[in-house]
Amino acid sequence: MGTPADDLNAWIPRLLATWRAARRAPGRGGPRPPTDGLLPGELREVGDAVIRLSTGLTRERELAGARYLDDERLLGAYLLFYWPISYLQARGVLSELPRRPRTVLDLGSGPGPLAFAALDAGAAEVTACDRAKQALSAARELARLSGEPLSTREWNPTHGKPLAELTGGRAPDLITLGHVVNELWKGDGAEPKRAALLAEAARALAPGGSLVVIEPALRDTSRALLRVRDLLVASGHAVRAPCFFRGGCPALLKESDWCHAERAIDPPPLVAQIGRAAGLRKEAVKMSYLVLAPPGEPWAEPPAAGAPGDGSASQGQVFRIVSEPLAGKGRLRYMGCGPDGRKGLALQDKHVGEANRRFETLRRGDVVALEGVEARGDGLALGAASRVTVLAEAGRPVAGTGAPIQAS
Repeated sequence: MGTPADDLNAWIPRLLATWRAARRAPGRGGPRPPTDGLLPGELREVGDAVIRLSTGLTRERELAGARYLDDERLLGAYLLFYWPISYLQARGVLSELPRRPRTVLDLGSGPGPLAFAALDAGAAEVTACDRAKQALSAARELARLSGEPLSTREWNPTHGKPLAELTGGRAPDLITLGHVVNELWKGDGAEPKRAALLAEAARALAPGGSLVVIEPALRDTSRALLRVRDLLVASGHAVRAPCFFRGGCPALLKESDWCHAERAIDPPPLVAQIGRAAGLRKEAVKMSYLVLAPPGEPWAEPPAAGAPGDGSASQGQVFRIVSEPLAGKGRLRYMGCGPDGRKGLALQDKHVGEANRRFETLRRGDVVALEGVEARGDGLALGAASRVTVLAEAGRPVAGTGAPIQAS
């Protein structure tokens, strides 16, 4: 198992080969196409399709819930541009799991970015399930080219088989739904139905397993996921990540707030090439996500505020950073979400010292312990004597929560 970036680079020639094999294009003569990029005519075709997908899924969202993966050109655009992004999103979330899953059920898999991410992260058996036959065919071709042990099943989430039938009665260690939930049902009553589907998936897990839900980082889709989260939490489900707060999500209190993760990336040349053609820059992967435990399993206790691995514990406070750095005149501020909810965290420039200097380089998603802070208004103020300890960098498991999947 290599780093996510190295593993993804190995998939690029396979994605191109799968796309070219399925592409119905006249006149197959001409120059030999590269294995790591596109010819000018190919680039125009894929770039136009990526624009259609991006517009249809992020603006008016007329493609959300539609069978767009049955469209050959849109499936091709997904394979070459969005597949690598979804793969990196999945590897980032899988790296936070408390243990490496062996058996995985990928629901709404499309051509399998999450399924193959799980295999590259150490899973032994993965079943990819989707209603789009062409997408499943592409996943099987990718499995053939890579030699990965992937199986596929047809699945329609709105009137499909019970999940137990998809697994043959075997409870998987991990169930994933990547960019699926926001496209299921619409209007009033959609969120209870989405929560019911996730509750069914959680019930199908093996003890100690995890349900991973990844959604777009758009404000509306993120807030919809948070409302589904609240329905599940109210019915007794525990969140493994990213939440420490056990009540209703505090990001829903203001209509302008939402919660998402962001990870900087160096995109593969193919993704960068297509992004330039489509006017879409991909220098980071953004997503909203939840990792849920099976019913009856308790919330994990928040980590102690001592330095990781030193056996110490103090009266410090633990937060996950949920914003970009918010620079102001003479101070730096972040939003943090911890066991007591969402709070502003601020450090004035004049108080920066060795014990708190790490505050200046925090990233969205980092888990930190703060000691020696004072309540100020709606947040906490750090002073010259405050101590800042990073318990887990973004995309890493918090120390003491179990044997993690290796990450980059």
